[in-house]
Amino acid sequence: METGDAELKKELDATLRARRELGEDYDSALVESFLDKVDQHLDAVVDRRVRRHLAEQQMVAARGTRSPGSGDSWGDRFGFGLISLILAVPLSAIAAGTADFPGLLVAWTGIVAINTAQALRTRPGFGSRREKPSDWEE
Repeated sequence: METGDAELKKELDATLRARRELGEDYDSALVESFLDKVDQHLDAVVDRRVRRHLAEQQMVAARGTRSPGSGDSWGDRFGFGLISLILAVPLSAIAAGTADFPGLLVAWTGIVAINTAQALRTRPGFGSRREKPSDWEE
């Protein structure tokens, strides 16, 4: 149990003891007081989590890496490529049927351009010949 939870439990016990001593006339004041303390506790927890999240984002930005779960997993890239190839079949047929070889060339140029743009978006270093330095060289 966290210290904040233990403090809230003590506050609840104190509020219940005060209610027994003071009677029902002070119920609303006691409940409001306890709820204010719960609200302060929740605000502190949220603030702590937000600060931790911001610190993690700053660390990721300082390292120059993308955050985990940013949508560039192998499955996402594989899925994009697979859908691209599936759509390439009817696009090729339509392009070749209406404009022969020049139409087919235009369709495949577009398909390659879209896949290249996706690869550059998900992996900014894609296409550059410079190797990424290892963690030991930093």
